[in-house]
Amino acid sequence: MEQKHPLPPFTLESAKQKIQMAEDAWNSRNPEKVSLAYTIDSEWRNRNVFVNGREEIVQFLSNKWNNELDYKLKKEYWAHTENRIAVRFEYEYRNKEGKWFRAYGNENWEFDENGLMEKRYASINDLEINEADRHL
Repeated sequence: MEQKHPLPPFTLESAKQKIQMAEDAWNSRNPEKVSLAYTIDSEWRNRNVFVNGREEIVQFLSNKWNNELDYKLKKEYWAHTENRIAVRFEYEYRNKEGKWFRAYGNENWEFDENGLMEKRYASINDLEINEADRHL
């Protein structure tokens, strides 16, 4: 049985551990590695894009990181329950034309009993910034 520790039910400590693991994985910019934290049939809403399953996650993230260069992400604990975690996040990236952006928003995550994320709902806003204004 495939498992991704820590497993639910989450404590404050294990929720924060799960968040840090997600941040580290996304900052690796390795779509295959990131996809392994999700169930085979994971359901996403990312802005106005709906993604279903690991194959689509890998495609989505490959496209994302081909267009969002020098990507750097920071996630922050917001709240949790037994098998759900809410995070606030921001990330910065440069597009192929050299313009910098900060994206920020929140995500709601739901996990199965094996600690794999079944659902990820992300609300994201982008703001063009000057390179000198970068935080990350």
